[in-house]
Amino acid sequence: MKLCVFILLNSLLLAGCATSSIESRKQERQAVYRALPPEVRQLVDQGQIKVGMSDQAVYIAWGAPAEVLESEDKSGPAVVWRYYGTWMQETRYWAYREVSRGGMDLVLERHLLSDYNPRDYVRAEIVIVNGKVSSWKTLPRPVY
Repeated sequence: MKLCVFILLNSLLLAGCATSSIESRKQERQAVYRALPPEVRQLVDQGQIKVGMSDQAVYIAWGAPAEVLESEDKSGPAVVWRYYGTWMQETRYWAYREVSRGGMDLVLERHLLSDYNPRDYVRAEIVIVNGKVSSWKTLPRPVY
């Protein structure tokens, strides 16, 4: 029951918020999109990225990162864009309730309950060096 209420509230919240899509980001950065080579435009239209792609093309394809980390090594400065996903972690526990048995007798009856809590995880990381994708990876949802 709690899960249904949580999903319903999240759906209403998301429906009321402006969402960013590839089409809206293409409109937002029209000049950048038009300047992309045709093969990169095709990838962006499909929401895909590849090594060598500009950070602007990545933004149009995937949207703004949830987190930006800056670092530097021997080869120079690098930026890591992180994208997060969310999943519902189930927690099961035993609870007790009073149950009437045979008229006036009350007994405690054990029953199993479940709670669901949203958990964030790093879904993808992109390493950007000199404005271009140096490497990227997607990560699986954690299993607990």
